[in-house]
Parts: sequence; structure tokens; C-alpha cells
Amino acid sequence: MALLQVNYRSKALFRIVPMQVILPVDKFDADTDRYLQEKDKKYKTLYLLHGLLGNYTDWVSETRIQKWAEERSLCVVMPSGDNSFYFKSRTPWNDYETFIGQELVEITRRMFPLSEKREDTFIAGLSMGGYGALRNGTVYSDTFSYVAGLSGALHIFDDLSEEANIGLFDNLEAAAKTNKNPKVAVEEMLKEKRSLPKYYLACGRQDDLMRSNQIFRDFLLERGLEVTWDEADYGHDWDFWDYEIKKVLDWLPL
Repeated sequence: MALLQVNYRSKALFRIVPMQVILPVDKFDADTDRYLQEKDKKYKTLYLLHGLLGNYTDWVSETRIQKWAEERSLCVVMPSGDNSFYFKSRTPWNDYETFIGQELVEITRRMFPLSEKREDTFIAGLSMGGYGALRNGTVYSDTFSYVAGLSGALHIFDDLSEEANIGLFDNLEAAAKTNKNPKVAVEEMLKEKRSLPKYYLACGRQDDLMRSNQIFRDFLLERGLEVTWDEADYGHDWDFWDYEIKKVLDWLPL
């Protein structure tokens, strides 16, 4: 298993962007002193998003994701999303939606031996990244087959007053009617008769975001979608996300 630091020029973001990549490597044969190469091996891939105030190093620094990915021969791509909520901003050169949903997948598939199959491509995240994974995993459901949101920041559209506007929207009430709202994104995909992903949602019982996550869970279930739910006695913290990311990996078809 290799842990790689990658910097490349993003067309969607119009600048050099960093990411970390956990990449499986061929098994080492001590008898022959060589790596055993599997011809045309293509790895399943998890695109893993960080939360607000974090960056692309968080998951490796704060959890055991590298160990668990290695055990499962899973590639994990961890981009830096700044504080973007992973959608297209009103400011120029901040199209995080295209970056996450299209460009990042395309560029990493060219860089590394990754499977191009939908059934081998997954997205997950925590807090802001949980929102980003659930929203973009739905909008780009042709790309992602499994989506996991841990302690997802799904409360954004609960309070539509201007006082609640966190600065990412010109008008929060108007944005709530677009597919920036994960519920609207789901409804649009269902209307278009698109194949939606399987969903995994989890939240700590002591987390203030619990109610918003329960509401979104029930919303998905009411529409006949496949949802796995988990909760535990944690707050909005890394102890919970370390606990849950292993359960997500066990849930994925690896």
C-alpha cells in the first residue's frame, strides 16, 4: 500500500489542487524478492471527503483508513474541498461540483489503475463532506454506486431565513429549490428514472445534526431507496468517524 501526495492543475478550480491517495500495490514475494504483478488489475475506489475547516490530510491523520483500505485492496482518493460544501460557488473558479463529480474521477482514473465501472466507484464523507457525498453521489449517480454520509451537514436548508445564510448562497430560499438541496437532487433523479446509489447514513446520538440525518433517512426510505442506517453514543467527532468508516468499508462491495 502506498500513500501518495498529488498536486495537479484543476480545470474546474483554475488552480493547483492537492490530494492524498491510498493506492494498493502488488504483493511482495519474499522468496523471489519481487512484487507479484496482476496483469490489468483495476482497483475499486472510494472518494473520501473531509469536513468544514479540514483538508485532504484529515482522514489519514485522524483515522485508521489507510490500514483498513490496505486490508481490502481499496484505493482511497482524498481531495481538498476547502470550505466549499462541494458544489459550484457563486464566486468564479470554484466549481467544486464538477471537480468532485467529474474531473477528479476522470483524472485519477488516468493517473492510477482504477476501475471505470460504476459498481466499483464509491463516495463518502463526514459533516460538510457527508453533505457533499450525499448530494454529489446523487447528482452523479451514473458514476457512483454507493454513497455514505457520516454526520452529514444536512441541516443547511432547515432554516431558510437570511440570518441562517452561511454565505455560500445569494438566496438560501431559492437555493433550497435547486439540486443543491439533496432532497431535490433525489427527486430530480427519480423523475428522470435514473438508477440511484445505495445509501449509508450514520450520526452520533449526541450530535446536534442527528435530527437532520434522521429526516433525510426517512425521506429516502419513503421513496423506496436502499438505505443502511447506523447510530452510536458519540458526538460530532473523530472517535465516531473512525468507528464508522470501518463499518462503511465493510458495507461496500469489496
